Amino acid sequence: MLDSASLTQEPDVLVRSLGLREFEPVWRAMQRFTEERGEDTPDEIWFTEHLPVFTLGLNARREHLLAPADIPVVQIDRGGQVTYHGPGQLMVYALLDLKRAGLGVRDLVTALEHSVLDLISEFGIAAVSRAGAPGVYVGGRKLASVGLRVRRGSSYHGMALNVDLDLEPFSRINPCGFAGLEMTDLARLGIPSDLPSVASMLEVHLLHHLSTGSR
Repeated sequence: MLDSASLTQEPDVLVRSLGLREFEPVWRAMQRFTEERGEDTPDEIWFTEHLPVFTLGLNARREHLLAPADIPVVQIDRGGQVTYHGPGQLMVYALLDLKRAGLGVRDLVTALEHSVLDLISEFGIAAVSRAGAPGVYVGGRKLASVGLRVRRGSSYHGMALNVDLDLEPFSRINPCGFAGLEMTDLARLGIPSDLPSVASMLEVHLLHHLSTGSR
């Protein structure tokens, strides 16, 4: 298990704030957690941000990786195509026993998406999710991406929310497999973009959707 910079205990889930981490050790820790968890293991949500990295999902086609240059590329086990992670992007990893919680994969995707929709609506920003292209979009630009893995009835990986980051690396790929897809972040939308504060606000909405309406 990774040491966490801080954590909070909610009634049904442990929320860990991990700070800035390299991607691969966190990914491997998620795999171990999921493999070793038992029937009574509490669910966890990990908030973190990563050093620059491109990740390729299980279905990713290398042709969407245009010019990675000096940024590492890691082939991983989530769904979806290629995306970028870097400082200023909030990663939300949902390590949940879906069977115990009575959640389907679509329910979890919806909960993640709606947590972002609710958060930005507080600032008067309208956004949408799209069937067949998980994530959150504002004016055609992608704000958040979702990619999951389910093993032994439990989920890991989760969502990347662009808070205040350098978007240039997205021009080196076809984000999520879509050529020409433009990205945005909370800072560009005029939303306060202190990452710990965003994580705290998002946590409230996500826990609400996991426990109620998104089922």
